[in-house]
Amino acid sequence: MSSTSAQLAADAEKFRLDLRQIQELGQKAVEAKDRAHCPYSHFRVGAALLTPSGHYITGVNVENASYPVGTCAERCAMAKAVSDGHKTFTALAVATDISPPASPCGMCRQFVREFCALGMPVFMYDGEGGYVVRTLEEVGFSLSLERGAGVG
Repeated sequence: MSSTSAQLAADAEKFRLDLRQIQELGQKAVEAKDRAHCPYSHFRVGAALLTPSGHYITGVNVENASYPVGTCAERCAMAKAVSDGHKTFTALAVATDISPPASPCGMCRQFVREFCALGMPVFMYDGEGGYVVRTLEEVGFSLSLERGAGVG
């Protein structure tokens, strides 16, 4: 797990992102976590997406007394982005209060995969300022139907 400026710079170079973009992406995910609605689990999650044009879209987990009705932060951010016209992304950040940090759940992984390449970085932040970064493929993504392959 890392949060050093040297590691941030290395990750920026590896994923061809600007260092400021990675810092801002992580900051937005951490700040979003404060807006989570989690009265049942008390497990706060914030997420932030970065678009190729430099827009940041955040989301939070929103729980409901009927558990399956709730929405994870990653899907909240993705739905918000798509509804605002964004359908391509260069990075995702997820922030929780636990260490080591949590990765997206299986449902979120599938939801994100619909719009994102397997090589896209997923930055996972813990409650102590550290992070782990993996590509979508390394996090473990799944089904993919190529667009235009007769689906519909």
